[in-house]
Order: sequence, then structure tokens, then C-alpha cells
Amino acid sequence: MPRPAASPGAQLAAALRTARVTARTRRIAAGAMVAAGLVLSGCAGPPAVSPDPASTLPPAVSPNPASTLPEGVTVELAQLRADVAPRQAQVRVANGSDIALKVRGVRVDDPRFEGPATRVIPDRASTIPPGGLVDIRVQLPPVDCTAPDDGEAEVVLEIVGESSSAEVTVPAPDALGFLAPLHARECLQERMSDAATLAFTGFQPSAPGEPAALELTVTPAGAGEATVVGLERTNLLEFAGSSAQGELYPLDLHVAATDTEPVVVQIPLLPFRCDPHAVLEDKRGTIFDVRVEHEGESGEFTLFVGDELRGRILTWVGDWCGFGS
Repeated sequence: MPRPAASPGAQLAAALRTARVTARTRRIAAGAMVAAGLVLSGCAGPPAVSPDPASTLPPAVSPNPASTLPEGVTVELAQLRADVAPRQAQVRVANGSDIALKVRGVRVDDPRFEGPATRVIPDRASTIPPGGLVDIRVQLPPVDCTAPDDGEAEVVLEIVGESSSAEVTVPAPDALGFLAPLHARECLQERMSDAATLAFTGFQPSAPGEPAALELTVTPAGAGEATVVGLERTNLLEFAGSSAQGELYPLDLHVAATDTEPVVVQIPLLPFRCDPHAVLEDKRGTIFDVRVEHEGESGEFTLFVGDELRGRILTWVGDWCGFGS
């Protein structure tokens, strides 16, 4: 006899049981596939790793430096704006070779100076990677005014290896052409000092809109005659008043060999510009060019206000321009 048809309730229960079995079967199968994958990956060995990071570093410094620079390494001299006031310069070493270069001792020999220019921080060593460049600061010695202005400089570099070091002497091109003018200016100032010495000796700030006063003292030396023609404005400061003639503040102050008393002159100053970065990034704003005539020779030299007056002047410029408001 045929079996009677199941009731709708029984049919629904059977369908639910079938669905649960199917879902359970699928979960078991999926788990088995994951387990198989883990087993296979274990048999295939550990996953690949990235190359040793050290392999991407620049080549090591040569263990035994030679007495010549590697091919592609160049050396030159430069003086940046920040170097002018402290009378310093930079030995610029560009490493175009394929090995790292370690430089410790640095010396510049030039007949226009009384001695060598040496590294400002003597015990420091600079490692220059392939393709790298470094500026090594050196302190300039006093000029030798018995030498002509057109001398040539050489740089002596101490190249340091892993187990030894060697000195290398190379020509040092003057990239910006600063050495000859520096020698000429400072020798003029030295000759001028036989007749008189100049120094900035005071500063009186002012309210916004009014000129400040920078004090210049000219002290006779009693061994010659000279004329202080005037001061040139800087990239930060200009002159106020009807006496100012463009970029020059004329003084026309003559000093005779018989003069004995110092002469004090008040120079009226105004800020030449009021953008904040001009003060924050100031390098030469308080270094004035002084025009003089001495024994028939005309020229100019630079005169720095000094660190203490520089700080006071920059503070005044900030207040005068309203940077804090």
C-alpha cells in the first residue's frame, strides 16, 4: 500500500533537518580545505622575507684610504652669509664616488692668510655617503697683507678608514670668489687703522615711525690721515633724514695725524623691510660697508655691530614693525 502523504508540518520539519545537515557538511568541508592549505604551506617552507636591510645601505668606508681622493669627489671653498660676521668659511666636499667618505681633519692653506684655516669643531668627523655633499666650517685666520690679493688655496683633508687614516692635499677653487675681495677689504682696514679705528659703540631704539640712533665712534690713531666717506645701508636697515643719499649715509669725516679725541656720530636708522622672516633669518642685516679714503686709496671694508648690539637692533626692528601685535 502506498504510504500516506506527510502533513505540511512534517514536510517543514524534514526540510529544516536537511538544511542543518547541508550547512554542517559545508562547514566541515571548508575547515578541511583550510587545514590542507596550512599543511601544504608548512611543507613548502617558511614564507619569503625582504632582503637584508643592510644591503640597501651605502658602501662602507674604505678600510685603507689612499693618498688621493676617489674619482668623482670634488672640493671647493665658499663663504655663506652667516659666515661673514664670525669670519668663517665652508669647505664643500661633494662625494660623486660609489663609496662612503669619512673626513675628520680639515685645513686650508692660503698665502693670503697668516696661518691655516682649521675646522671650527676640530674633533668632529663627517661621513659623506655616495652622492652626498657636506659643508665643513673652518675659522679664517688673520690676513697677511704682505701677500697679493690673487693667491690660491689648497685644502688638506684627513680621510679616515676602518683601520687607518691618510692626508690628501687638493686645490680648493673659490666657488663664489670671496677670498680676494675679503683680503683686499681687511688689508685696507688694517692700513686705515694707522690713522683711525672705527667701532659701533651704542644704540638707542625708537618708537614706531621714528628713527633709532646707531652710535659710531672714530678714534684717531695718530699715524696718518684718512677720511670716513660714509656708510652703506644693509638688506635690513636704511638711513633716515635728508642727509641720506640713496644707499649711502655720507659722513665726510676727516681724521688728521694730529687729532687725538674720538669723534662720536649718531646714525639715524629705520627698518628697510618689515617682513618677519627678514629678521628671523637675518645673516647680514647688521653688517655695514664703510667707504673710506686713506693715503690716496679709496675702498671699503665691512663693520659688524657686534653680537650685543645686533640683538638689540633686531628686537627694535620687531617692535617697530609690530611683529608682536
